[in-house]
Amino acid sequence: MAYVPAATRYSAASKAWFRRCGHSGLLLPAISLGCWHNFGGAGTDAGHHADETSFQENCRQMLFTAFDLGITHFDLANNYGPPPGSAEQRVGRILKEDFANHRDELIISTKAGYGMWSGPYGDFGSRKYLLASLDASLKRLGLDYVDIFYHHRPDSSTPLEETMSALDTAVKSGKAIYAGISNYSGPGTADVVATCERHHYPKPVIHQPAYSMLNRGPEYDLYPVTERFGVGVIAFCPLAQGLLTNKYLSGIPDDSRASSAAGFLRPAHITEDKIARIRKLNDLAQARGQTLAQMSLAWVLRLPAVTTALIGASRPEQIKDNVGAINNMAFTPEELAKIDAILK
Repeated sequence: MAYVPAATRYSAASKAWFRRCGHSGLLLPAISLGCWHNFGGAGTDAGHHADETSFQENCRQMLFTAFDLGITHFDLANNYGPPPGSAEQRVGRILKEDFANHRDELIISTKAGYGMWSGPYGDFGSRKYLLASLDASLKRLGLDYVDIFYHHRPDSSTPLEETMSALDTAVKSGKAIYAGISNYSGPGTADVVATCERHHYPKPVIHQPAYSMLNRGPEYDLYPVTERFGVGVIAFCPLAQGLLTNKYLSGIPDDSRASSAAGFLRPAHITEDKIARIRKLNDLAQARGQTLAQMSLAWVLRLPAVTTALIGASRPEQIKDNVGAINNMAFTPEELAKIDAILK
């Protein structure tokens, strides 16, 4: 059955839903959908959809649900899967079969910077790698262009001018509309902006750092720089790979990232001390009339520096719950102080 987007996908969004990305003209939804762990090969998702038919249908329903709720930004990278490249292929198929008439309503992003193919030209930040990877990503996605093309991580062995010149070429060739960077430090981001200004390259409009209640480093190192230079922020892992949900309050479930061979969350990371803190946060969320995931997303989005929070999901219901964060975004000083005390 052909997908027909919800007619309310924009009217249902509150005025706080679309947020300006830094000093650019780009508006992004408060919550964006990342297509890392659950859009690759059949059987690799947290829901263990072993056959291709059910796996594909679950991915379709997640993208449909996201778009129906006003999520217009789908985030990818060349190596997302597993296996690498498979997430772009799967999302590309869904874009072709189900979203062909709505491409102009979508922000599709991809990245290059981590290992993608063998040999010296398939990793880091050389011009050769970045531009070859972008061409390969466009083929997998079945698109003429992506809206945002990121350098995925800093590369100290490649001149910054070379890496930024590749992003410049990507934008000026029409294969990307905007340039972005990810995982750069605050000083590194300042160097990127200075390099772009010196060579008249387009400045990255967005930075993608890891940021959550359990990872507050960007507040001190990065956000003063992005605000100073008008660079937007899309925070990835705002739910700390699921730790900041109710999923782990009673142990490690089978359909979780910690139980999967993919990803970085391991059972050893889920300590009793951490779970005790998360239970206290969950109590506060309940007092606010929210799920822990909703409160955690609202907390990430409380800072003017943050444009959007990048969620992952293994089923449509998680996306619906996460979007509910928009219904209570305000924190009292007392609530923020209580959160700080719990995290301390």
